[in-house]
Amino acid sequence: MSAQSNAAPVIIKRKKIVAGGGHHGGAWKVAYADFVTAMMAFFLLMWLLNATTEQQRKGVSDYFSPTIPIHRVSGGGDGAFGGNSAFSELELPQNGTGATKLRPTEARQARGESGLSADGIDAGVTPTDKDDQIDSLLQIQEALMGRGGESAIPDDIRKHVVSRVTDEGLVLEFFDAEGQQIFNSGGDSPTELLDRIVTFLMPVLGQIGNGVAINGHTRARPVVMVENPVWSLSSSRADRMRVALHEAGLTADRFKRVTGHADRSLATGNPMSLRNNRIEIVILRDSR
Repeated sequence: MSAQSNAAPVIIKRKKIVAGGGHHGGAWKVAYADFVTAMMAFFLLMWLLNATTEQQRKGVSDYFSPTIPIHRVSGGGDGAFGGNSAFSELELPQNGTGATKLRPTEARQARGESGLSADGIDAGVTPTDKDDQIDSLLQIQEALMGRGGESAIPDDIRKHVVSRVTDEGLVLEFFDAEGQQIFNSGGDSPTELLDRIVTFLMPVLGQIGNGVAINGHTRARPVVMVENPVWSLSSSRADRMRVALHEAGLTADRFKRVTGHADRSLATGNPMSLRNNRIEIVILRDSR
């Protein structure tokens, strides 16, 4: 009895062992959900790029701008994805590329021989006259693009045009799209699309007496070419547009400038994109 009472008690510990390599606590479900969400966002983006016009895509981009809740240039209203913001400009409301004193556009930074006096004001044009002319151009733009209702631009042309009002005037930019080009590939022979553009433009230009400038732009060509035709091609296309407008009834004294810019002013990040093939019709402000 004495020997048994002095024996140390036996303590048995049972440890629960969790085997590794199982389902990792459900973390894979979270990763899978993130993957599915990312794929859904990707396919939604692909659908938006295919189903919207350039102006609509710009409206979407401006709406989701991470810098300010309402973009300076345009917003997401007036339709599915397009429209203007009430605060599209600090000084001059306009659609397209904006311009302020803090962030001037190229047109505001360098006007060239445009008749500006030393103090930066157009010679012979008072600030009141300047504002009235810009307001008039904005009204023309709104009527054309259908800001307040139905657009005056036919549907088959609307997807080829963007507009903006600058200090120089109202710029109507007509550009190529895949399978629908203004000029035949590699040349200055007009297509049926150019004829429809001229037919649409003549009633607009006939309502006002402002001067008109024409700018030709082309996409870049491979640098390995012996003779790069971008300069001559952009100039000849701009002049071909002038001829088409003149033959349609626009008097010769209305044309103030016909310029070829080659591939020096690209509209997209891809220099070879068809979107860079474009003609700009500028309805100039009256310099009286």
